Amino acid sequence: MSQPPPQEGFGAPYEPRPGVYGDPGQPQPGPYGQQSGPYGQPPQSSYGYPPQPPTAPSGRHQPQPPAPPSGGRSRGRVAGLVAAVLAGVLVVGAGVWFVVGGDGGSDGEKAVGEESAAPKRPDTEDGAKGGKEPDVPGAAELSEGRKDGEAPVRWVENNRIDLPEGGVNAYGPWVTGGIAVQALYRTVSGHSVEDGARRWSLRLPADICAAPTTPSEDGKIVVGVRSDTSEEAQCDRIMMIDLITGKAGWKAELERKGLQDGLSDIVMAVNGDVVTVGRLTRTDAYRIGDGKHLWDRLPGPCQPFGLAGGAVPLAALECRKDPGDGEAAQQEVRRIDPATGRTVWTYKVKKGWKVDQFYSTNPPVVSLRQGGAEEKWAIAMLDDDGTFRSQPDPGTDDYETRCGGDMRNESGNLDNCYGVAADAGTLYLATKPASEDRPTNAVVAFDMSTGKRKWKVPAPATQTLMPLRVEGSKVLLHLSPSSLGTDKVSGGIMALGPQGGTPQPVLRHPTSAVDAERTFQGPQVHYANGRSLLLSPYVTGIDDKAELELLTMIAFGD
Repeated sequence: MSQPPPQEGFGAPYEPRPGVYGDPGQPQPGPYGQQSGPYGQPPQSSYGYPPQPPTAPSGRHQPQPPAPPSGGRSRGRVAGLVAAVLAGVLVVGAGVWFVVGGDGGSDGEKAVGEESAAPKRPDTEDGAKGGKEPDVPGAAELSEGRKDGEAPVRWVENNRIDLPEGGVNAYGPWVTGGIAVQALYRTVSGHSVEDGARRWSLRLPADICAAPTTPSEDGKIVVGVRSDTSEEAQCDRIMMIDLITGKAGWKAELERKGLQDGLSDIVMAVNGDVVTVGRLTRTDAYRIGDGKHLWDRLPGPCQPFGLAGGAVPLAALECRKDPGDGEAAQQEVRRIDPATGRTVWTYKVKKGWKVDQFYSTNPPVVSLRQGGAEEKWAIAMLDDDGTFRSQPDPGTDDYETRCGGDMRNESGNLDNCYGVAADAGTLYLATKPASEDRPTNAVVAFDMSTGKRKWKVPAPATQTLMPLRVEGSKVLLHLSPSSLGTDKVSGGIMALGPQGGTPQPVLRHPTSAVDAERTFQGPQVHYANGRSLLLSPYVTGIDDKAELELLTMIAFGD
């Protein structure tokens, strides 16, 4: 399909934003924010619920639990999806305008962490509150009375750390070599996927502030760490960690280049043996194996501010003739060589629109936003060479994806959305739950070549279905547990074939564990080999005792 010529100008510069989940395979992210329905009300259980945190001092984000989608900028709240032809604009839904289209086609340094071979008890771990044994039910207790066809709770992990007021972000889970890893506050810990036993724990000197959605194929991750423990500390240190052994490797310090080079929040991605660190005006690339700095600024006026991880490296770029001027910038999507920054192909985003998220890299599917009081949202589906292919025709439905900014106040990676998946022929999108009184939604399939709707499948009453990724010919979906105030119905992993129909259970969580499952408000979801793992992306308690009773991970499956 032909495209209009490139247009000059663009909206406000990119602002780094918070982050979320990943599952091995296609980078189809997964954590999400508090939602209508199952996660819209605080669970009234013994596990506690996050209170509203205090206002942070200026110059630093104060972490806080994600708020329900009720206005303002949030990728988890959308009034509707853009439907437009390249030559015009349509009005759909409740008077929302929709537009889309394209205009064209440190080596050898000492690690900063301290390794700990044996985990300490929750009441004695460094920084934990002494003398308060957590009252947390175990896997066997949560599995008692499970029904036929339901998988058991395999293991649970509760918080072991004295948390700062207002709570903290959690990162992961990263699963590799039989180890499930989470990063929480100033600790990274590895747990056996078989029984949840802590295999290693690595303490860091300051807060973790960013991390890639997925690790490298050989089981390594590079995390961002604050420069110190002050409120004004920048997210300007990175360090490599071996996820299997828990050993810290090389470290590097990000150098601020100019007044516009913001390091309060960064976004990270892993592509092969390369990790990229993006922010407001630039990206730095490092070799994961040895920490060698590979590139930063690219030739020309267009600079990447973030990449999507995976086998097909897609970058979001902003183009300015003068980096210091106030003129609106144009944005682009490029496939690049992550080791050199060399461009393979370019897709120029329509004037006035910004790259918001990569819903898929293979095939390329890009979420776009246009700012303003009534933010507009569009999706561009591209061919493998970066040319515009089609865009979804939304009909009258409202759609909802949950990405980094819906989960955290920092580390908003570009490849970590939940509620969307794609393969060569089909895009799968979740609709927005009807209301808090009707906490259910549907999944809609779109033809990738034409953008036309194929089918729509509703979720069970009081539950939501959110696409995770496509595996084989089926799309895998996370089914939430039933909402509070309704009969207890467990969640799990479901599947839909290319023709739609009735969702088929892949893994049903036990009804006996519904209360525990409900405490994971917008979990990051990992599913592989017949087992699921939920991680709470934000951890905080109403008091000291509640903090230690908070579940941070729960695993299901035989």
